[in-house]
Order: sequence, then structure tokens, then C-alpha cells
Amino acid sequence: MKRLLLLLPMILLAGCEVQVDLDSEVEYLLTPGQEDLDLPFSTAVRVDNTLYLSGNLGNIPGSLDLAEGGIENETRQTMENIKSVLEQFGSSLDDVVKCTVFLADMGEWGAMNGVYETYFTNKPARSALGVNGLALGARVEIECIAVLQEAS
Repeated sequence: MKRLLLLLPMILLAGCEVQVDLDSEVEYLLTPGQEDLDLPFSTAVRVDNTLYLSGNLGNIPGSLDLAEGGIENETRQTMENIKSVLEQFGSSLDDVVKCTVFLADMGEWGAMNGVYETYFTNKPARSALGVNGLALGARVEIECIAVLQEAS
């Protein structure tokens, strides 16, 4: 029985055909001012009609200062930052299909979730992970994937 369980994923994948489009259009996107920060990553990457956002923190736009007032305010600012990035690149929260949430303290999951859920009319797939630390001492970081209605 154990052997069958170990082989099951391989059996299921054997019948799948994976197609990779080597002609995909890839665009590395920066928000205004990001070049001045000399960061080693793009704000987002667009591959055909899919937009991959880098992780966003709850920093006040134009600075590296985090929103004050605890996890709720930091989550709210994080979501506003995500919303802004999506809009800059022709998307919206309605286009988001997947989010990954990183929390410095999983004990704050409920408070983060209370704010997070107010931003979506749909319910994107999501993972939430507890981590040992985040950049700038942040409490939360969220990355998203959005599918654009039309490839730009």
C-alpha cells in the first residue's frame, strides 16, 4: 500500500502533458522611484496576461517607514500598496487569483485576516506562512498573482 501511495503522484502526472510557450512575452515592471532604491527585484513581472507581484510590505508610499498602529494598520497599508501596484499595471484586486501571506507572528493571523478579507469580492487562493523575520521589521508581507483580462 505504501508503495502505491508513493507511486500515485507519478502515475497521475504520467498522463499529463505540460506545455511551455517559449515565445511568451515577459516584461519586468518597476514602479516610479524604484530604480532610485537600487533593489535587486522588480515590482512585478508580466508574462503574457499573468502579473506576478513581488511581496509588498505595509510601508508608507515614498518611504521605508511602516504604518504604525499594529498588524491591522500594517495589513491595511500592505493591501493599499498592492492595490496601487495592480492599478499601475492595468489590473485590480478583482484580477487576483493567488496570494501568499508571510507573518512574523502567526498569532496575528486572525487580525491580519480580518483586514485582508475586506479587500476582495472574490476569494483568491491563499497560503499563509509564519516566518522568522521580514524586511524592515515588518509584521506582514503579501505577494500576489493576477490574471489580466487582456494581455497588454
